[in-house]
Amino acid sequence: MTSLPTELALLGWSVVLLVAQIMLQGRLATQERGLDWNAGPRDGEAKPLGEKAGRAARSLANFQETYPAFVALALGLAVSGRTGGIGEAGAILWFVARIVYVPLYLFGVRYVRSLAWAASMLGLLLMLIRFL
Repeated sequence: MTSLPTELALLGWSVVLLVAQIMLQGRLATQERGLDWNAGPRDGEAKPLGEKAGRAARSLANFQETYPAFVALALGLAVSGRTGGIGEAGAILWFVARIVYVPLYLFGVRYVRSLAWAASMLGLLLMLIRFL
């Protein structure tokens, strides 16, 4: 059995990260808004999210902004046979930076959070360079 290229393995793990962020955001929002709100039809205006749930929602939205590019690049590298090298390093950098970003955002760590975001973008750039 051949092993998956790192880029494709990280694509699978990125789904785990996405689901974890969705569940974290949902849990924090439910804590603030209540189980009745979460289980109900959510008609009308929702109570604004507090600090932690709001940060979790924004962190998730930020992940979703870069996720399509990661998916496209990981698949593009695999299909074109260009896995490895700086593309692989970029995929690892993007993934690790996205993991690090979540607690930094939740706990309001300034500047370092922005560095984690910049590192994730550098990871995408490295993948793009390898792909092109």
